[in-house]
Amino acid sequence: MFRSLARLKPYAGRYRGRVTFGISLFLIARVFEGSIPFILSIGIDSITSGEGKILLPVAGIVVAVSLRFVTVSWARIAVRRSAYLLACDLRRDLYEHLQVMGPRFFGQYSIGDMMTRAIADISLIQRLISHGTTLLVIMVFATVVGFAYMLYISPMLTLLILPPLPFVFMYTLRASRQMGLASRQVQDRLSDLGAHVQENLSGIRTIQAMVQEDIEIRRFERTNQGYADAFYRHARITSLMSAVMPSMAALCSVTILGIGGIMVLNGDMSVGQFTAFFLYVNMVVQPFRVAGMVVNMFQRAAVASDRLFEVFDRPPEIPDAPQEGIPAHIRGDLEIRGLSFTYDKATTPALADISLAIARGESISVMGRVGSGKSTLLKQLVRIHDPEPGTVFIDGRDVRDYPLAQLRAQVALVPQDPFLFGEPLRDNLTYDDPSRRLDRIWMAAESADLKDTIESMPEQMETVVGERGITLSGGQKQRATLARGLIRHSPVLVLDDCFSSVDTETEEHILAELKRLRSGQTTIIVSHRVSTARHSDRIVVLDEGRILEVGTHKELLEAGGFYAELERIQREGADEADFEAAAATAAGAGG
Repeated sequence: MFRSLARLKPYAGRYRGRVTFGISLFLIARVFEGSIPFILSIGIDSITSGEGKILLPVAGIVVAVSLRFVTVSWARIAVRRSAYLLACDLRRDLYEHLQVMGPRFFGQYSIGDMMTRAIADISLIQRLISHGTTLLVIMVFATVVGFAYMLYISPMLTLLILPPLPFVFMYTLRASRQMGLASRQVQDRLSDLGAHVQENLSGIRTIQAMVQEDIEIRRFERTNQGYADAFYRHARITSLMSAVMPSMAALCSVTILGIGGIMVLNGDMSVGQFTAFFLYVNMVVQPFRVAGMVVNMFQRAAVASDRLFEVFDRPPEIPDAPQEGIPAHIRGDLEIRGLSFTYDKATTPALADISLAIARGESISVMGRVGSGKSTLLKQLVRIHDPEPGTVFIDGRDVRDYPLAQLRAQVALVPQDPFLFGEPLRDNLTYDDPSRRLDRIWMAAESADLKDTIESMPEQMETVVGERGITLSGGQKQRATLARGLIRHSPVLVLDDCFSSVDTETEEHILAELKRLRSGQTTIIVSHRVSTARHSDRIVVLDEGRILEVGTHKELLEAGGFYAELERIQREGADEADFEAAAATAAGAGG
């Protein structure tokens, strides 16, 4: 447990002064608290002896209570503020770390799981610092101060409290181990719950379209029940500990009451001393009553710390180690030499011995059936998947030598999934540079055939498109992400199947704009349509991760292979036919 929490030391060290100040105040507050029974005993003995001098004890108690209130208030403010700042640092670092993680990481950890770690797990650590540490400090200081006063009043009675302590320690140690295992199960099941809800709500349209609401509700009930069962096991351990500790404390109080009462009757102790001693007993045994809560906080925070550092310990999949002397600007000459790539746990390579040279200013179309490696090839260019050294070159330099920020800024990838943020449309189009002038935004929108759509909206550029662009159609989202790519005017533009949801008339307009805007700049387009590919300078046909054909539209038609067969199928009206079946036929003809 403590080994896990020790990893938080660098974060806690940033607020060492504030925490030390708070702990010091808690110690002072315990001294003031401990003085109250002592002053009370003086007042009681004064009354029982008939002296009647109670004004000074009353004033002393008022002063002690007031000073304790002030010191405790300042101590809690100092410690809790440190806890909030520490939690803020953890969330920031976790968020920054997730920004550089790659597909392999997010294939292993779900978004719901990461949200649980970022919110619930860090909240447990924050709660430990703000409340658990406070309770632990109070327990230690109250015990030390209470024992000091008790030894001063009656060493013999004080020794009567010591025998149960070894049993308390052994029970606490055993229960804490059980609680640690139970806490881990609770947090894991909570992550499962978060992941389930996130996945379900992301796919709510598919669920409703396929009338699977009842099945999804039953699936959620199983996940929810798993979390409830884990929490029940954890609560059972916590509840038992919370019951045992107060019972031991009550046993100590009964012992002191019986033996201390006899001492008062025999004249070995005054009524005031007995009253003070009994209050000190309560001060000492009070920690036993909250020990279960404190152990629970520490164990759950330790599990949360383990889960956080499990993520922090994962290094970025794509190392950013740029070489010196890299030019600040990319011209746009690309070369691929014997590139192969295999996904984790895959038995066959997604790309196999790909070699291709693309000159600056050339437009290239990449075609092939689903799973032929088109998107995988494009992702190698911007290192979303990291190519092997010596396989992908830009302007004659290995792509791995470029800083990632420069590479991805100047080789603009418009992905297949048209993702939009739940922000105004203007912010989505200028995501990489919000300071762009409005006229440039409208030009990019017009080139992507999105201008009329925006003008038809009541708030035009300020229209909030909803989460993942849910208020727009598939074609509108595709054109919006295309405009976001065009506005960057990057030396290399990579379009991953960005015309699948637009009609042929819109496609012709966009392709004409691409040719006009990107004269002299390199453009790579993935498409399933011959009508798109024929506008490119060259066409590359992939099949099963290998280059099947390369040439112009005219050259590939004359070759009579895959591309020619695909062109025939689409020309004869196979647009509504199953593309996979058509592509398979075409691949057989081209072989």
